[in-house]
Amino acid sequence: MNNNTFKYLRYLIYTDFYRIAEELTLKNFISSLMNVPGFQYCFWMRVCNYLKYKKITKVFFYPFAKGILRHYTYKYGIAIPFTASIGEGFYIGHFGGIIINGKVVIGKNCNISQDVTIGLKVGGKNPGVPTIGNNVYIAPGVKIFGNIKVGNNAALGANCVVAKDIPDNAVVVGIPGKVISNDGSSAYIILTDYKKFEDF
Repeated sequence: MNNNTFKYLRYLIYTDFYRIAEELTLKNFISSLMNVPGFQYCFWMRVCNYLKYKKITKVFFYPFAKGILRHYTYKYGIAIPFTASIGEGFYIGHFGGIIINGKVVIGKNCNISQDVTIGLKVGGKNPGVPTIGNNVYIAPGVKIFGNIKVGNNAALGANCVVAKDIPDNAVVVGIPGKVISNDGSSAYIILTDYKKFEDF
C-alpha cells in the first residue's frame, strides 16, 4: 500500500484505533478521539505526517493540525515528533513522560507505556537512534538509546535500560537490560488482526 496516500493514512488511524477498541463503530471512534489521550495523540501525529508532504494541505491545514499536536504534547506529556517512522497499530497505553526522537524507526503493533524514552546517543559506542521491531512491548520507565536494534516480538520490562541490540523474542529486564527468557511479547500485544482493513 502506498504510504503517502489518504487511504494509507486512514488505514493507519484505523489500525491504531482497533488496538484500543476492537469494535470499529463511529460512536467508539468519536468517543476515543475525544477521551483517550493515547489515541488522540496518535491521530494527530498521523494527520501531521500526512499533511506535511501535501502541497495544498501543507498551507491550509497542516499548521492547524500541528498546533493541536503541540497542545496534546504539553497536555499529556507525550513528545513523539510526527517525523518518526511508526508502523501500523501503534498503542500508547498510558500518557506522561513519553519522549521519542524524531528519527526513530518503530515497527508495527508497538506498545508504549508511560515514562519511556527512545532517544539519541551522541558519542561513545553505538551513537545514533534505535530501530524498534514489530510487536514490541515497552513497559513503563524503559530507556532505549543509541544506534541499536530491538528485535521483533521483544518485551522490555519496567525501568530497564537498553543500549545494545536485543534479539527477537527476548524478554529484557534490569539496568543494564539483560535477556532473561525467549518468551517474547505475545502475552502483551493483542488486537492485531486488522488486515481486513487494508482495502477499507
